[in-house]
Amino acid sequence: MTNTRELQTLASGVVAGAAGGLAEIAWVTLYAGITGSDATALARGVTTAAGVSALLPAASSVTLGISVHMILAAALGVALTFAWQALSAKRGLRNPCPFMLLALAGVWAMNFFVVLPIVNPAFVHMVPYAISLTSKLLFGLAAAEVVRIWTRFDAPAPALAFRKAGARKT
Repeated sequence: MTNTRELQTLASGVVAGAAGGLAEIAWVTLYAGITGSDATALARGVTTAAGVSALLPAASSVTLGISVHMILAAALGVALTFAWQALSAKRGLRNPCPFMLLALAGVWAMNFFVVLPIVNPAFVHMVPYAISLTSKLLFGLAAAEVVRIWTRFDAPAPALAFRKAGARKT
């Protein structure tokens, strides 16, 4: 039972991260389209910020940047989903949205004020803070919605759970 639960949490985390990553891509693409800025430069910047350019100097394509972004998004989605499962089980919480928004605001702050200024200072200034923060918050909203829906469909119907509990006692 535990393995099934963990696999379901892992799967929902990957989907939540993918949804969040796609929300960020859509937001940055919209911003670039409205302002006339270059979204591909941001995608290439992801490879540099993630250290992929150092490992593969010739590989700084947009596709690689998007791939790295989506892998990181999936990993973040998994971590947040497991954290949410633990927190919600312990505290009886039902709505993952406040947790996801707070967590993603924290991720943004850590990235833009601590990690990126050291790793790739130019990346910090590729888009305004408000745009990058909005990107992370949209990730949080998308991930929270996936987790909320997944949790709703994952939970057994109360009547079915009651019948199973009663059947075990007899």
